[in-house]
Amino acid sequence: MKERRPPSDADIMMSLRRDNGHAFAEIYNRYWKTLLAIAYHHCRDKTLAEEIVQEVFIGLWNRRHKKDIDNIEAYLATAVKLSVFKQYLRQKRRTAIIEQTTATIVSTQEEEKIYTRLLQQQINNIVETLPSQCRLVFRLSRTEGLTIPEIANQLGIAGKTAEAHLTKALKVLKLKLNRPCLWLLLLAQFFIQ
Repeated sequence: MKERRPPSDADIMMSLRRDNGHAFAEIYNRYWKTLLAIAYHHCRDKTLAEEIVQEVFIGLWNRRHKKDIDNIEAYLATAVKLSVFKQYLRQKRRTAIIEQTTATIVSTQEEEKIYTRLLQQQINNIVETLPSQCRLVFRLSRTEGLTIPEIANQLGIAGKTAEAHLTKALKVLKLKLNRPCLWLLLLAQFFIQ
């Protein structure tokens, strides 16, 4: 009895071009372990290696009519190595984008902190120029967070007087800051507290 030899790469590729699923299964069964070992050797991630090998086989099936392959094993091994390399580049790009985004966020936060400190210094300097009673009402309102009735009670003055001092302080700040956006930031900062 004559022993049946396995089909050659050329025979398998000819059958594959004719959409023969058995030819595809033959290629898969012959080479998947080797390809998985190659992928794992290069990426050291079993799940990623399996995905890469799967993508290579899908690519082979999708391009079966367009490819003229003499050595299937060499072709698939090269395809796996290229896929690992592409995956490495994608990951490197993702990491670079994340690092850039993080650096931008940190930089923006630092700029905002500096801007806030400068604005606070400017406000403090303006508040220092206010008359003493007006300055005291402003600080009790904005720094201590007291309400007008609480300020009036603590200082022993009428509520309307406390309100007038606070109004005056805010008007002076608005005039001296002389920037609408800074004024809005100031208002937002104090009303949020």
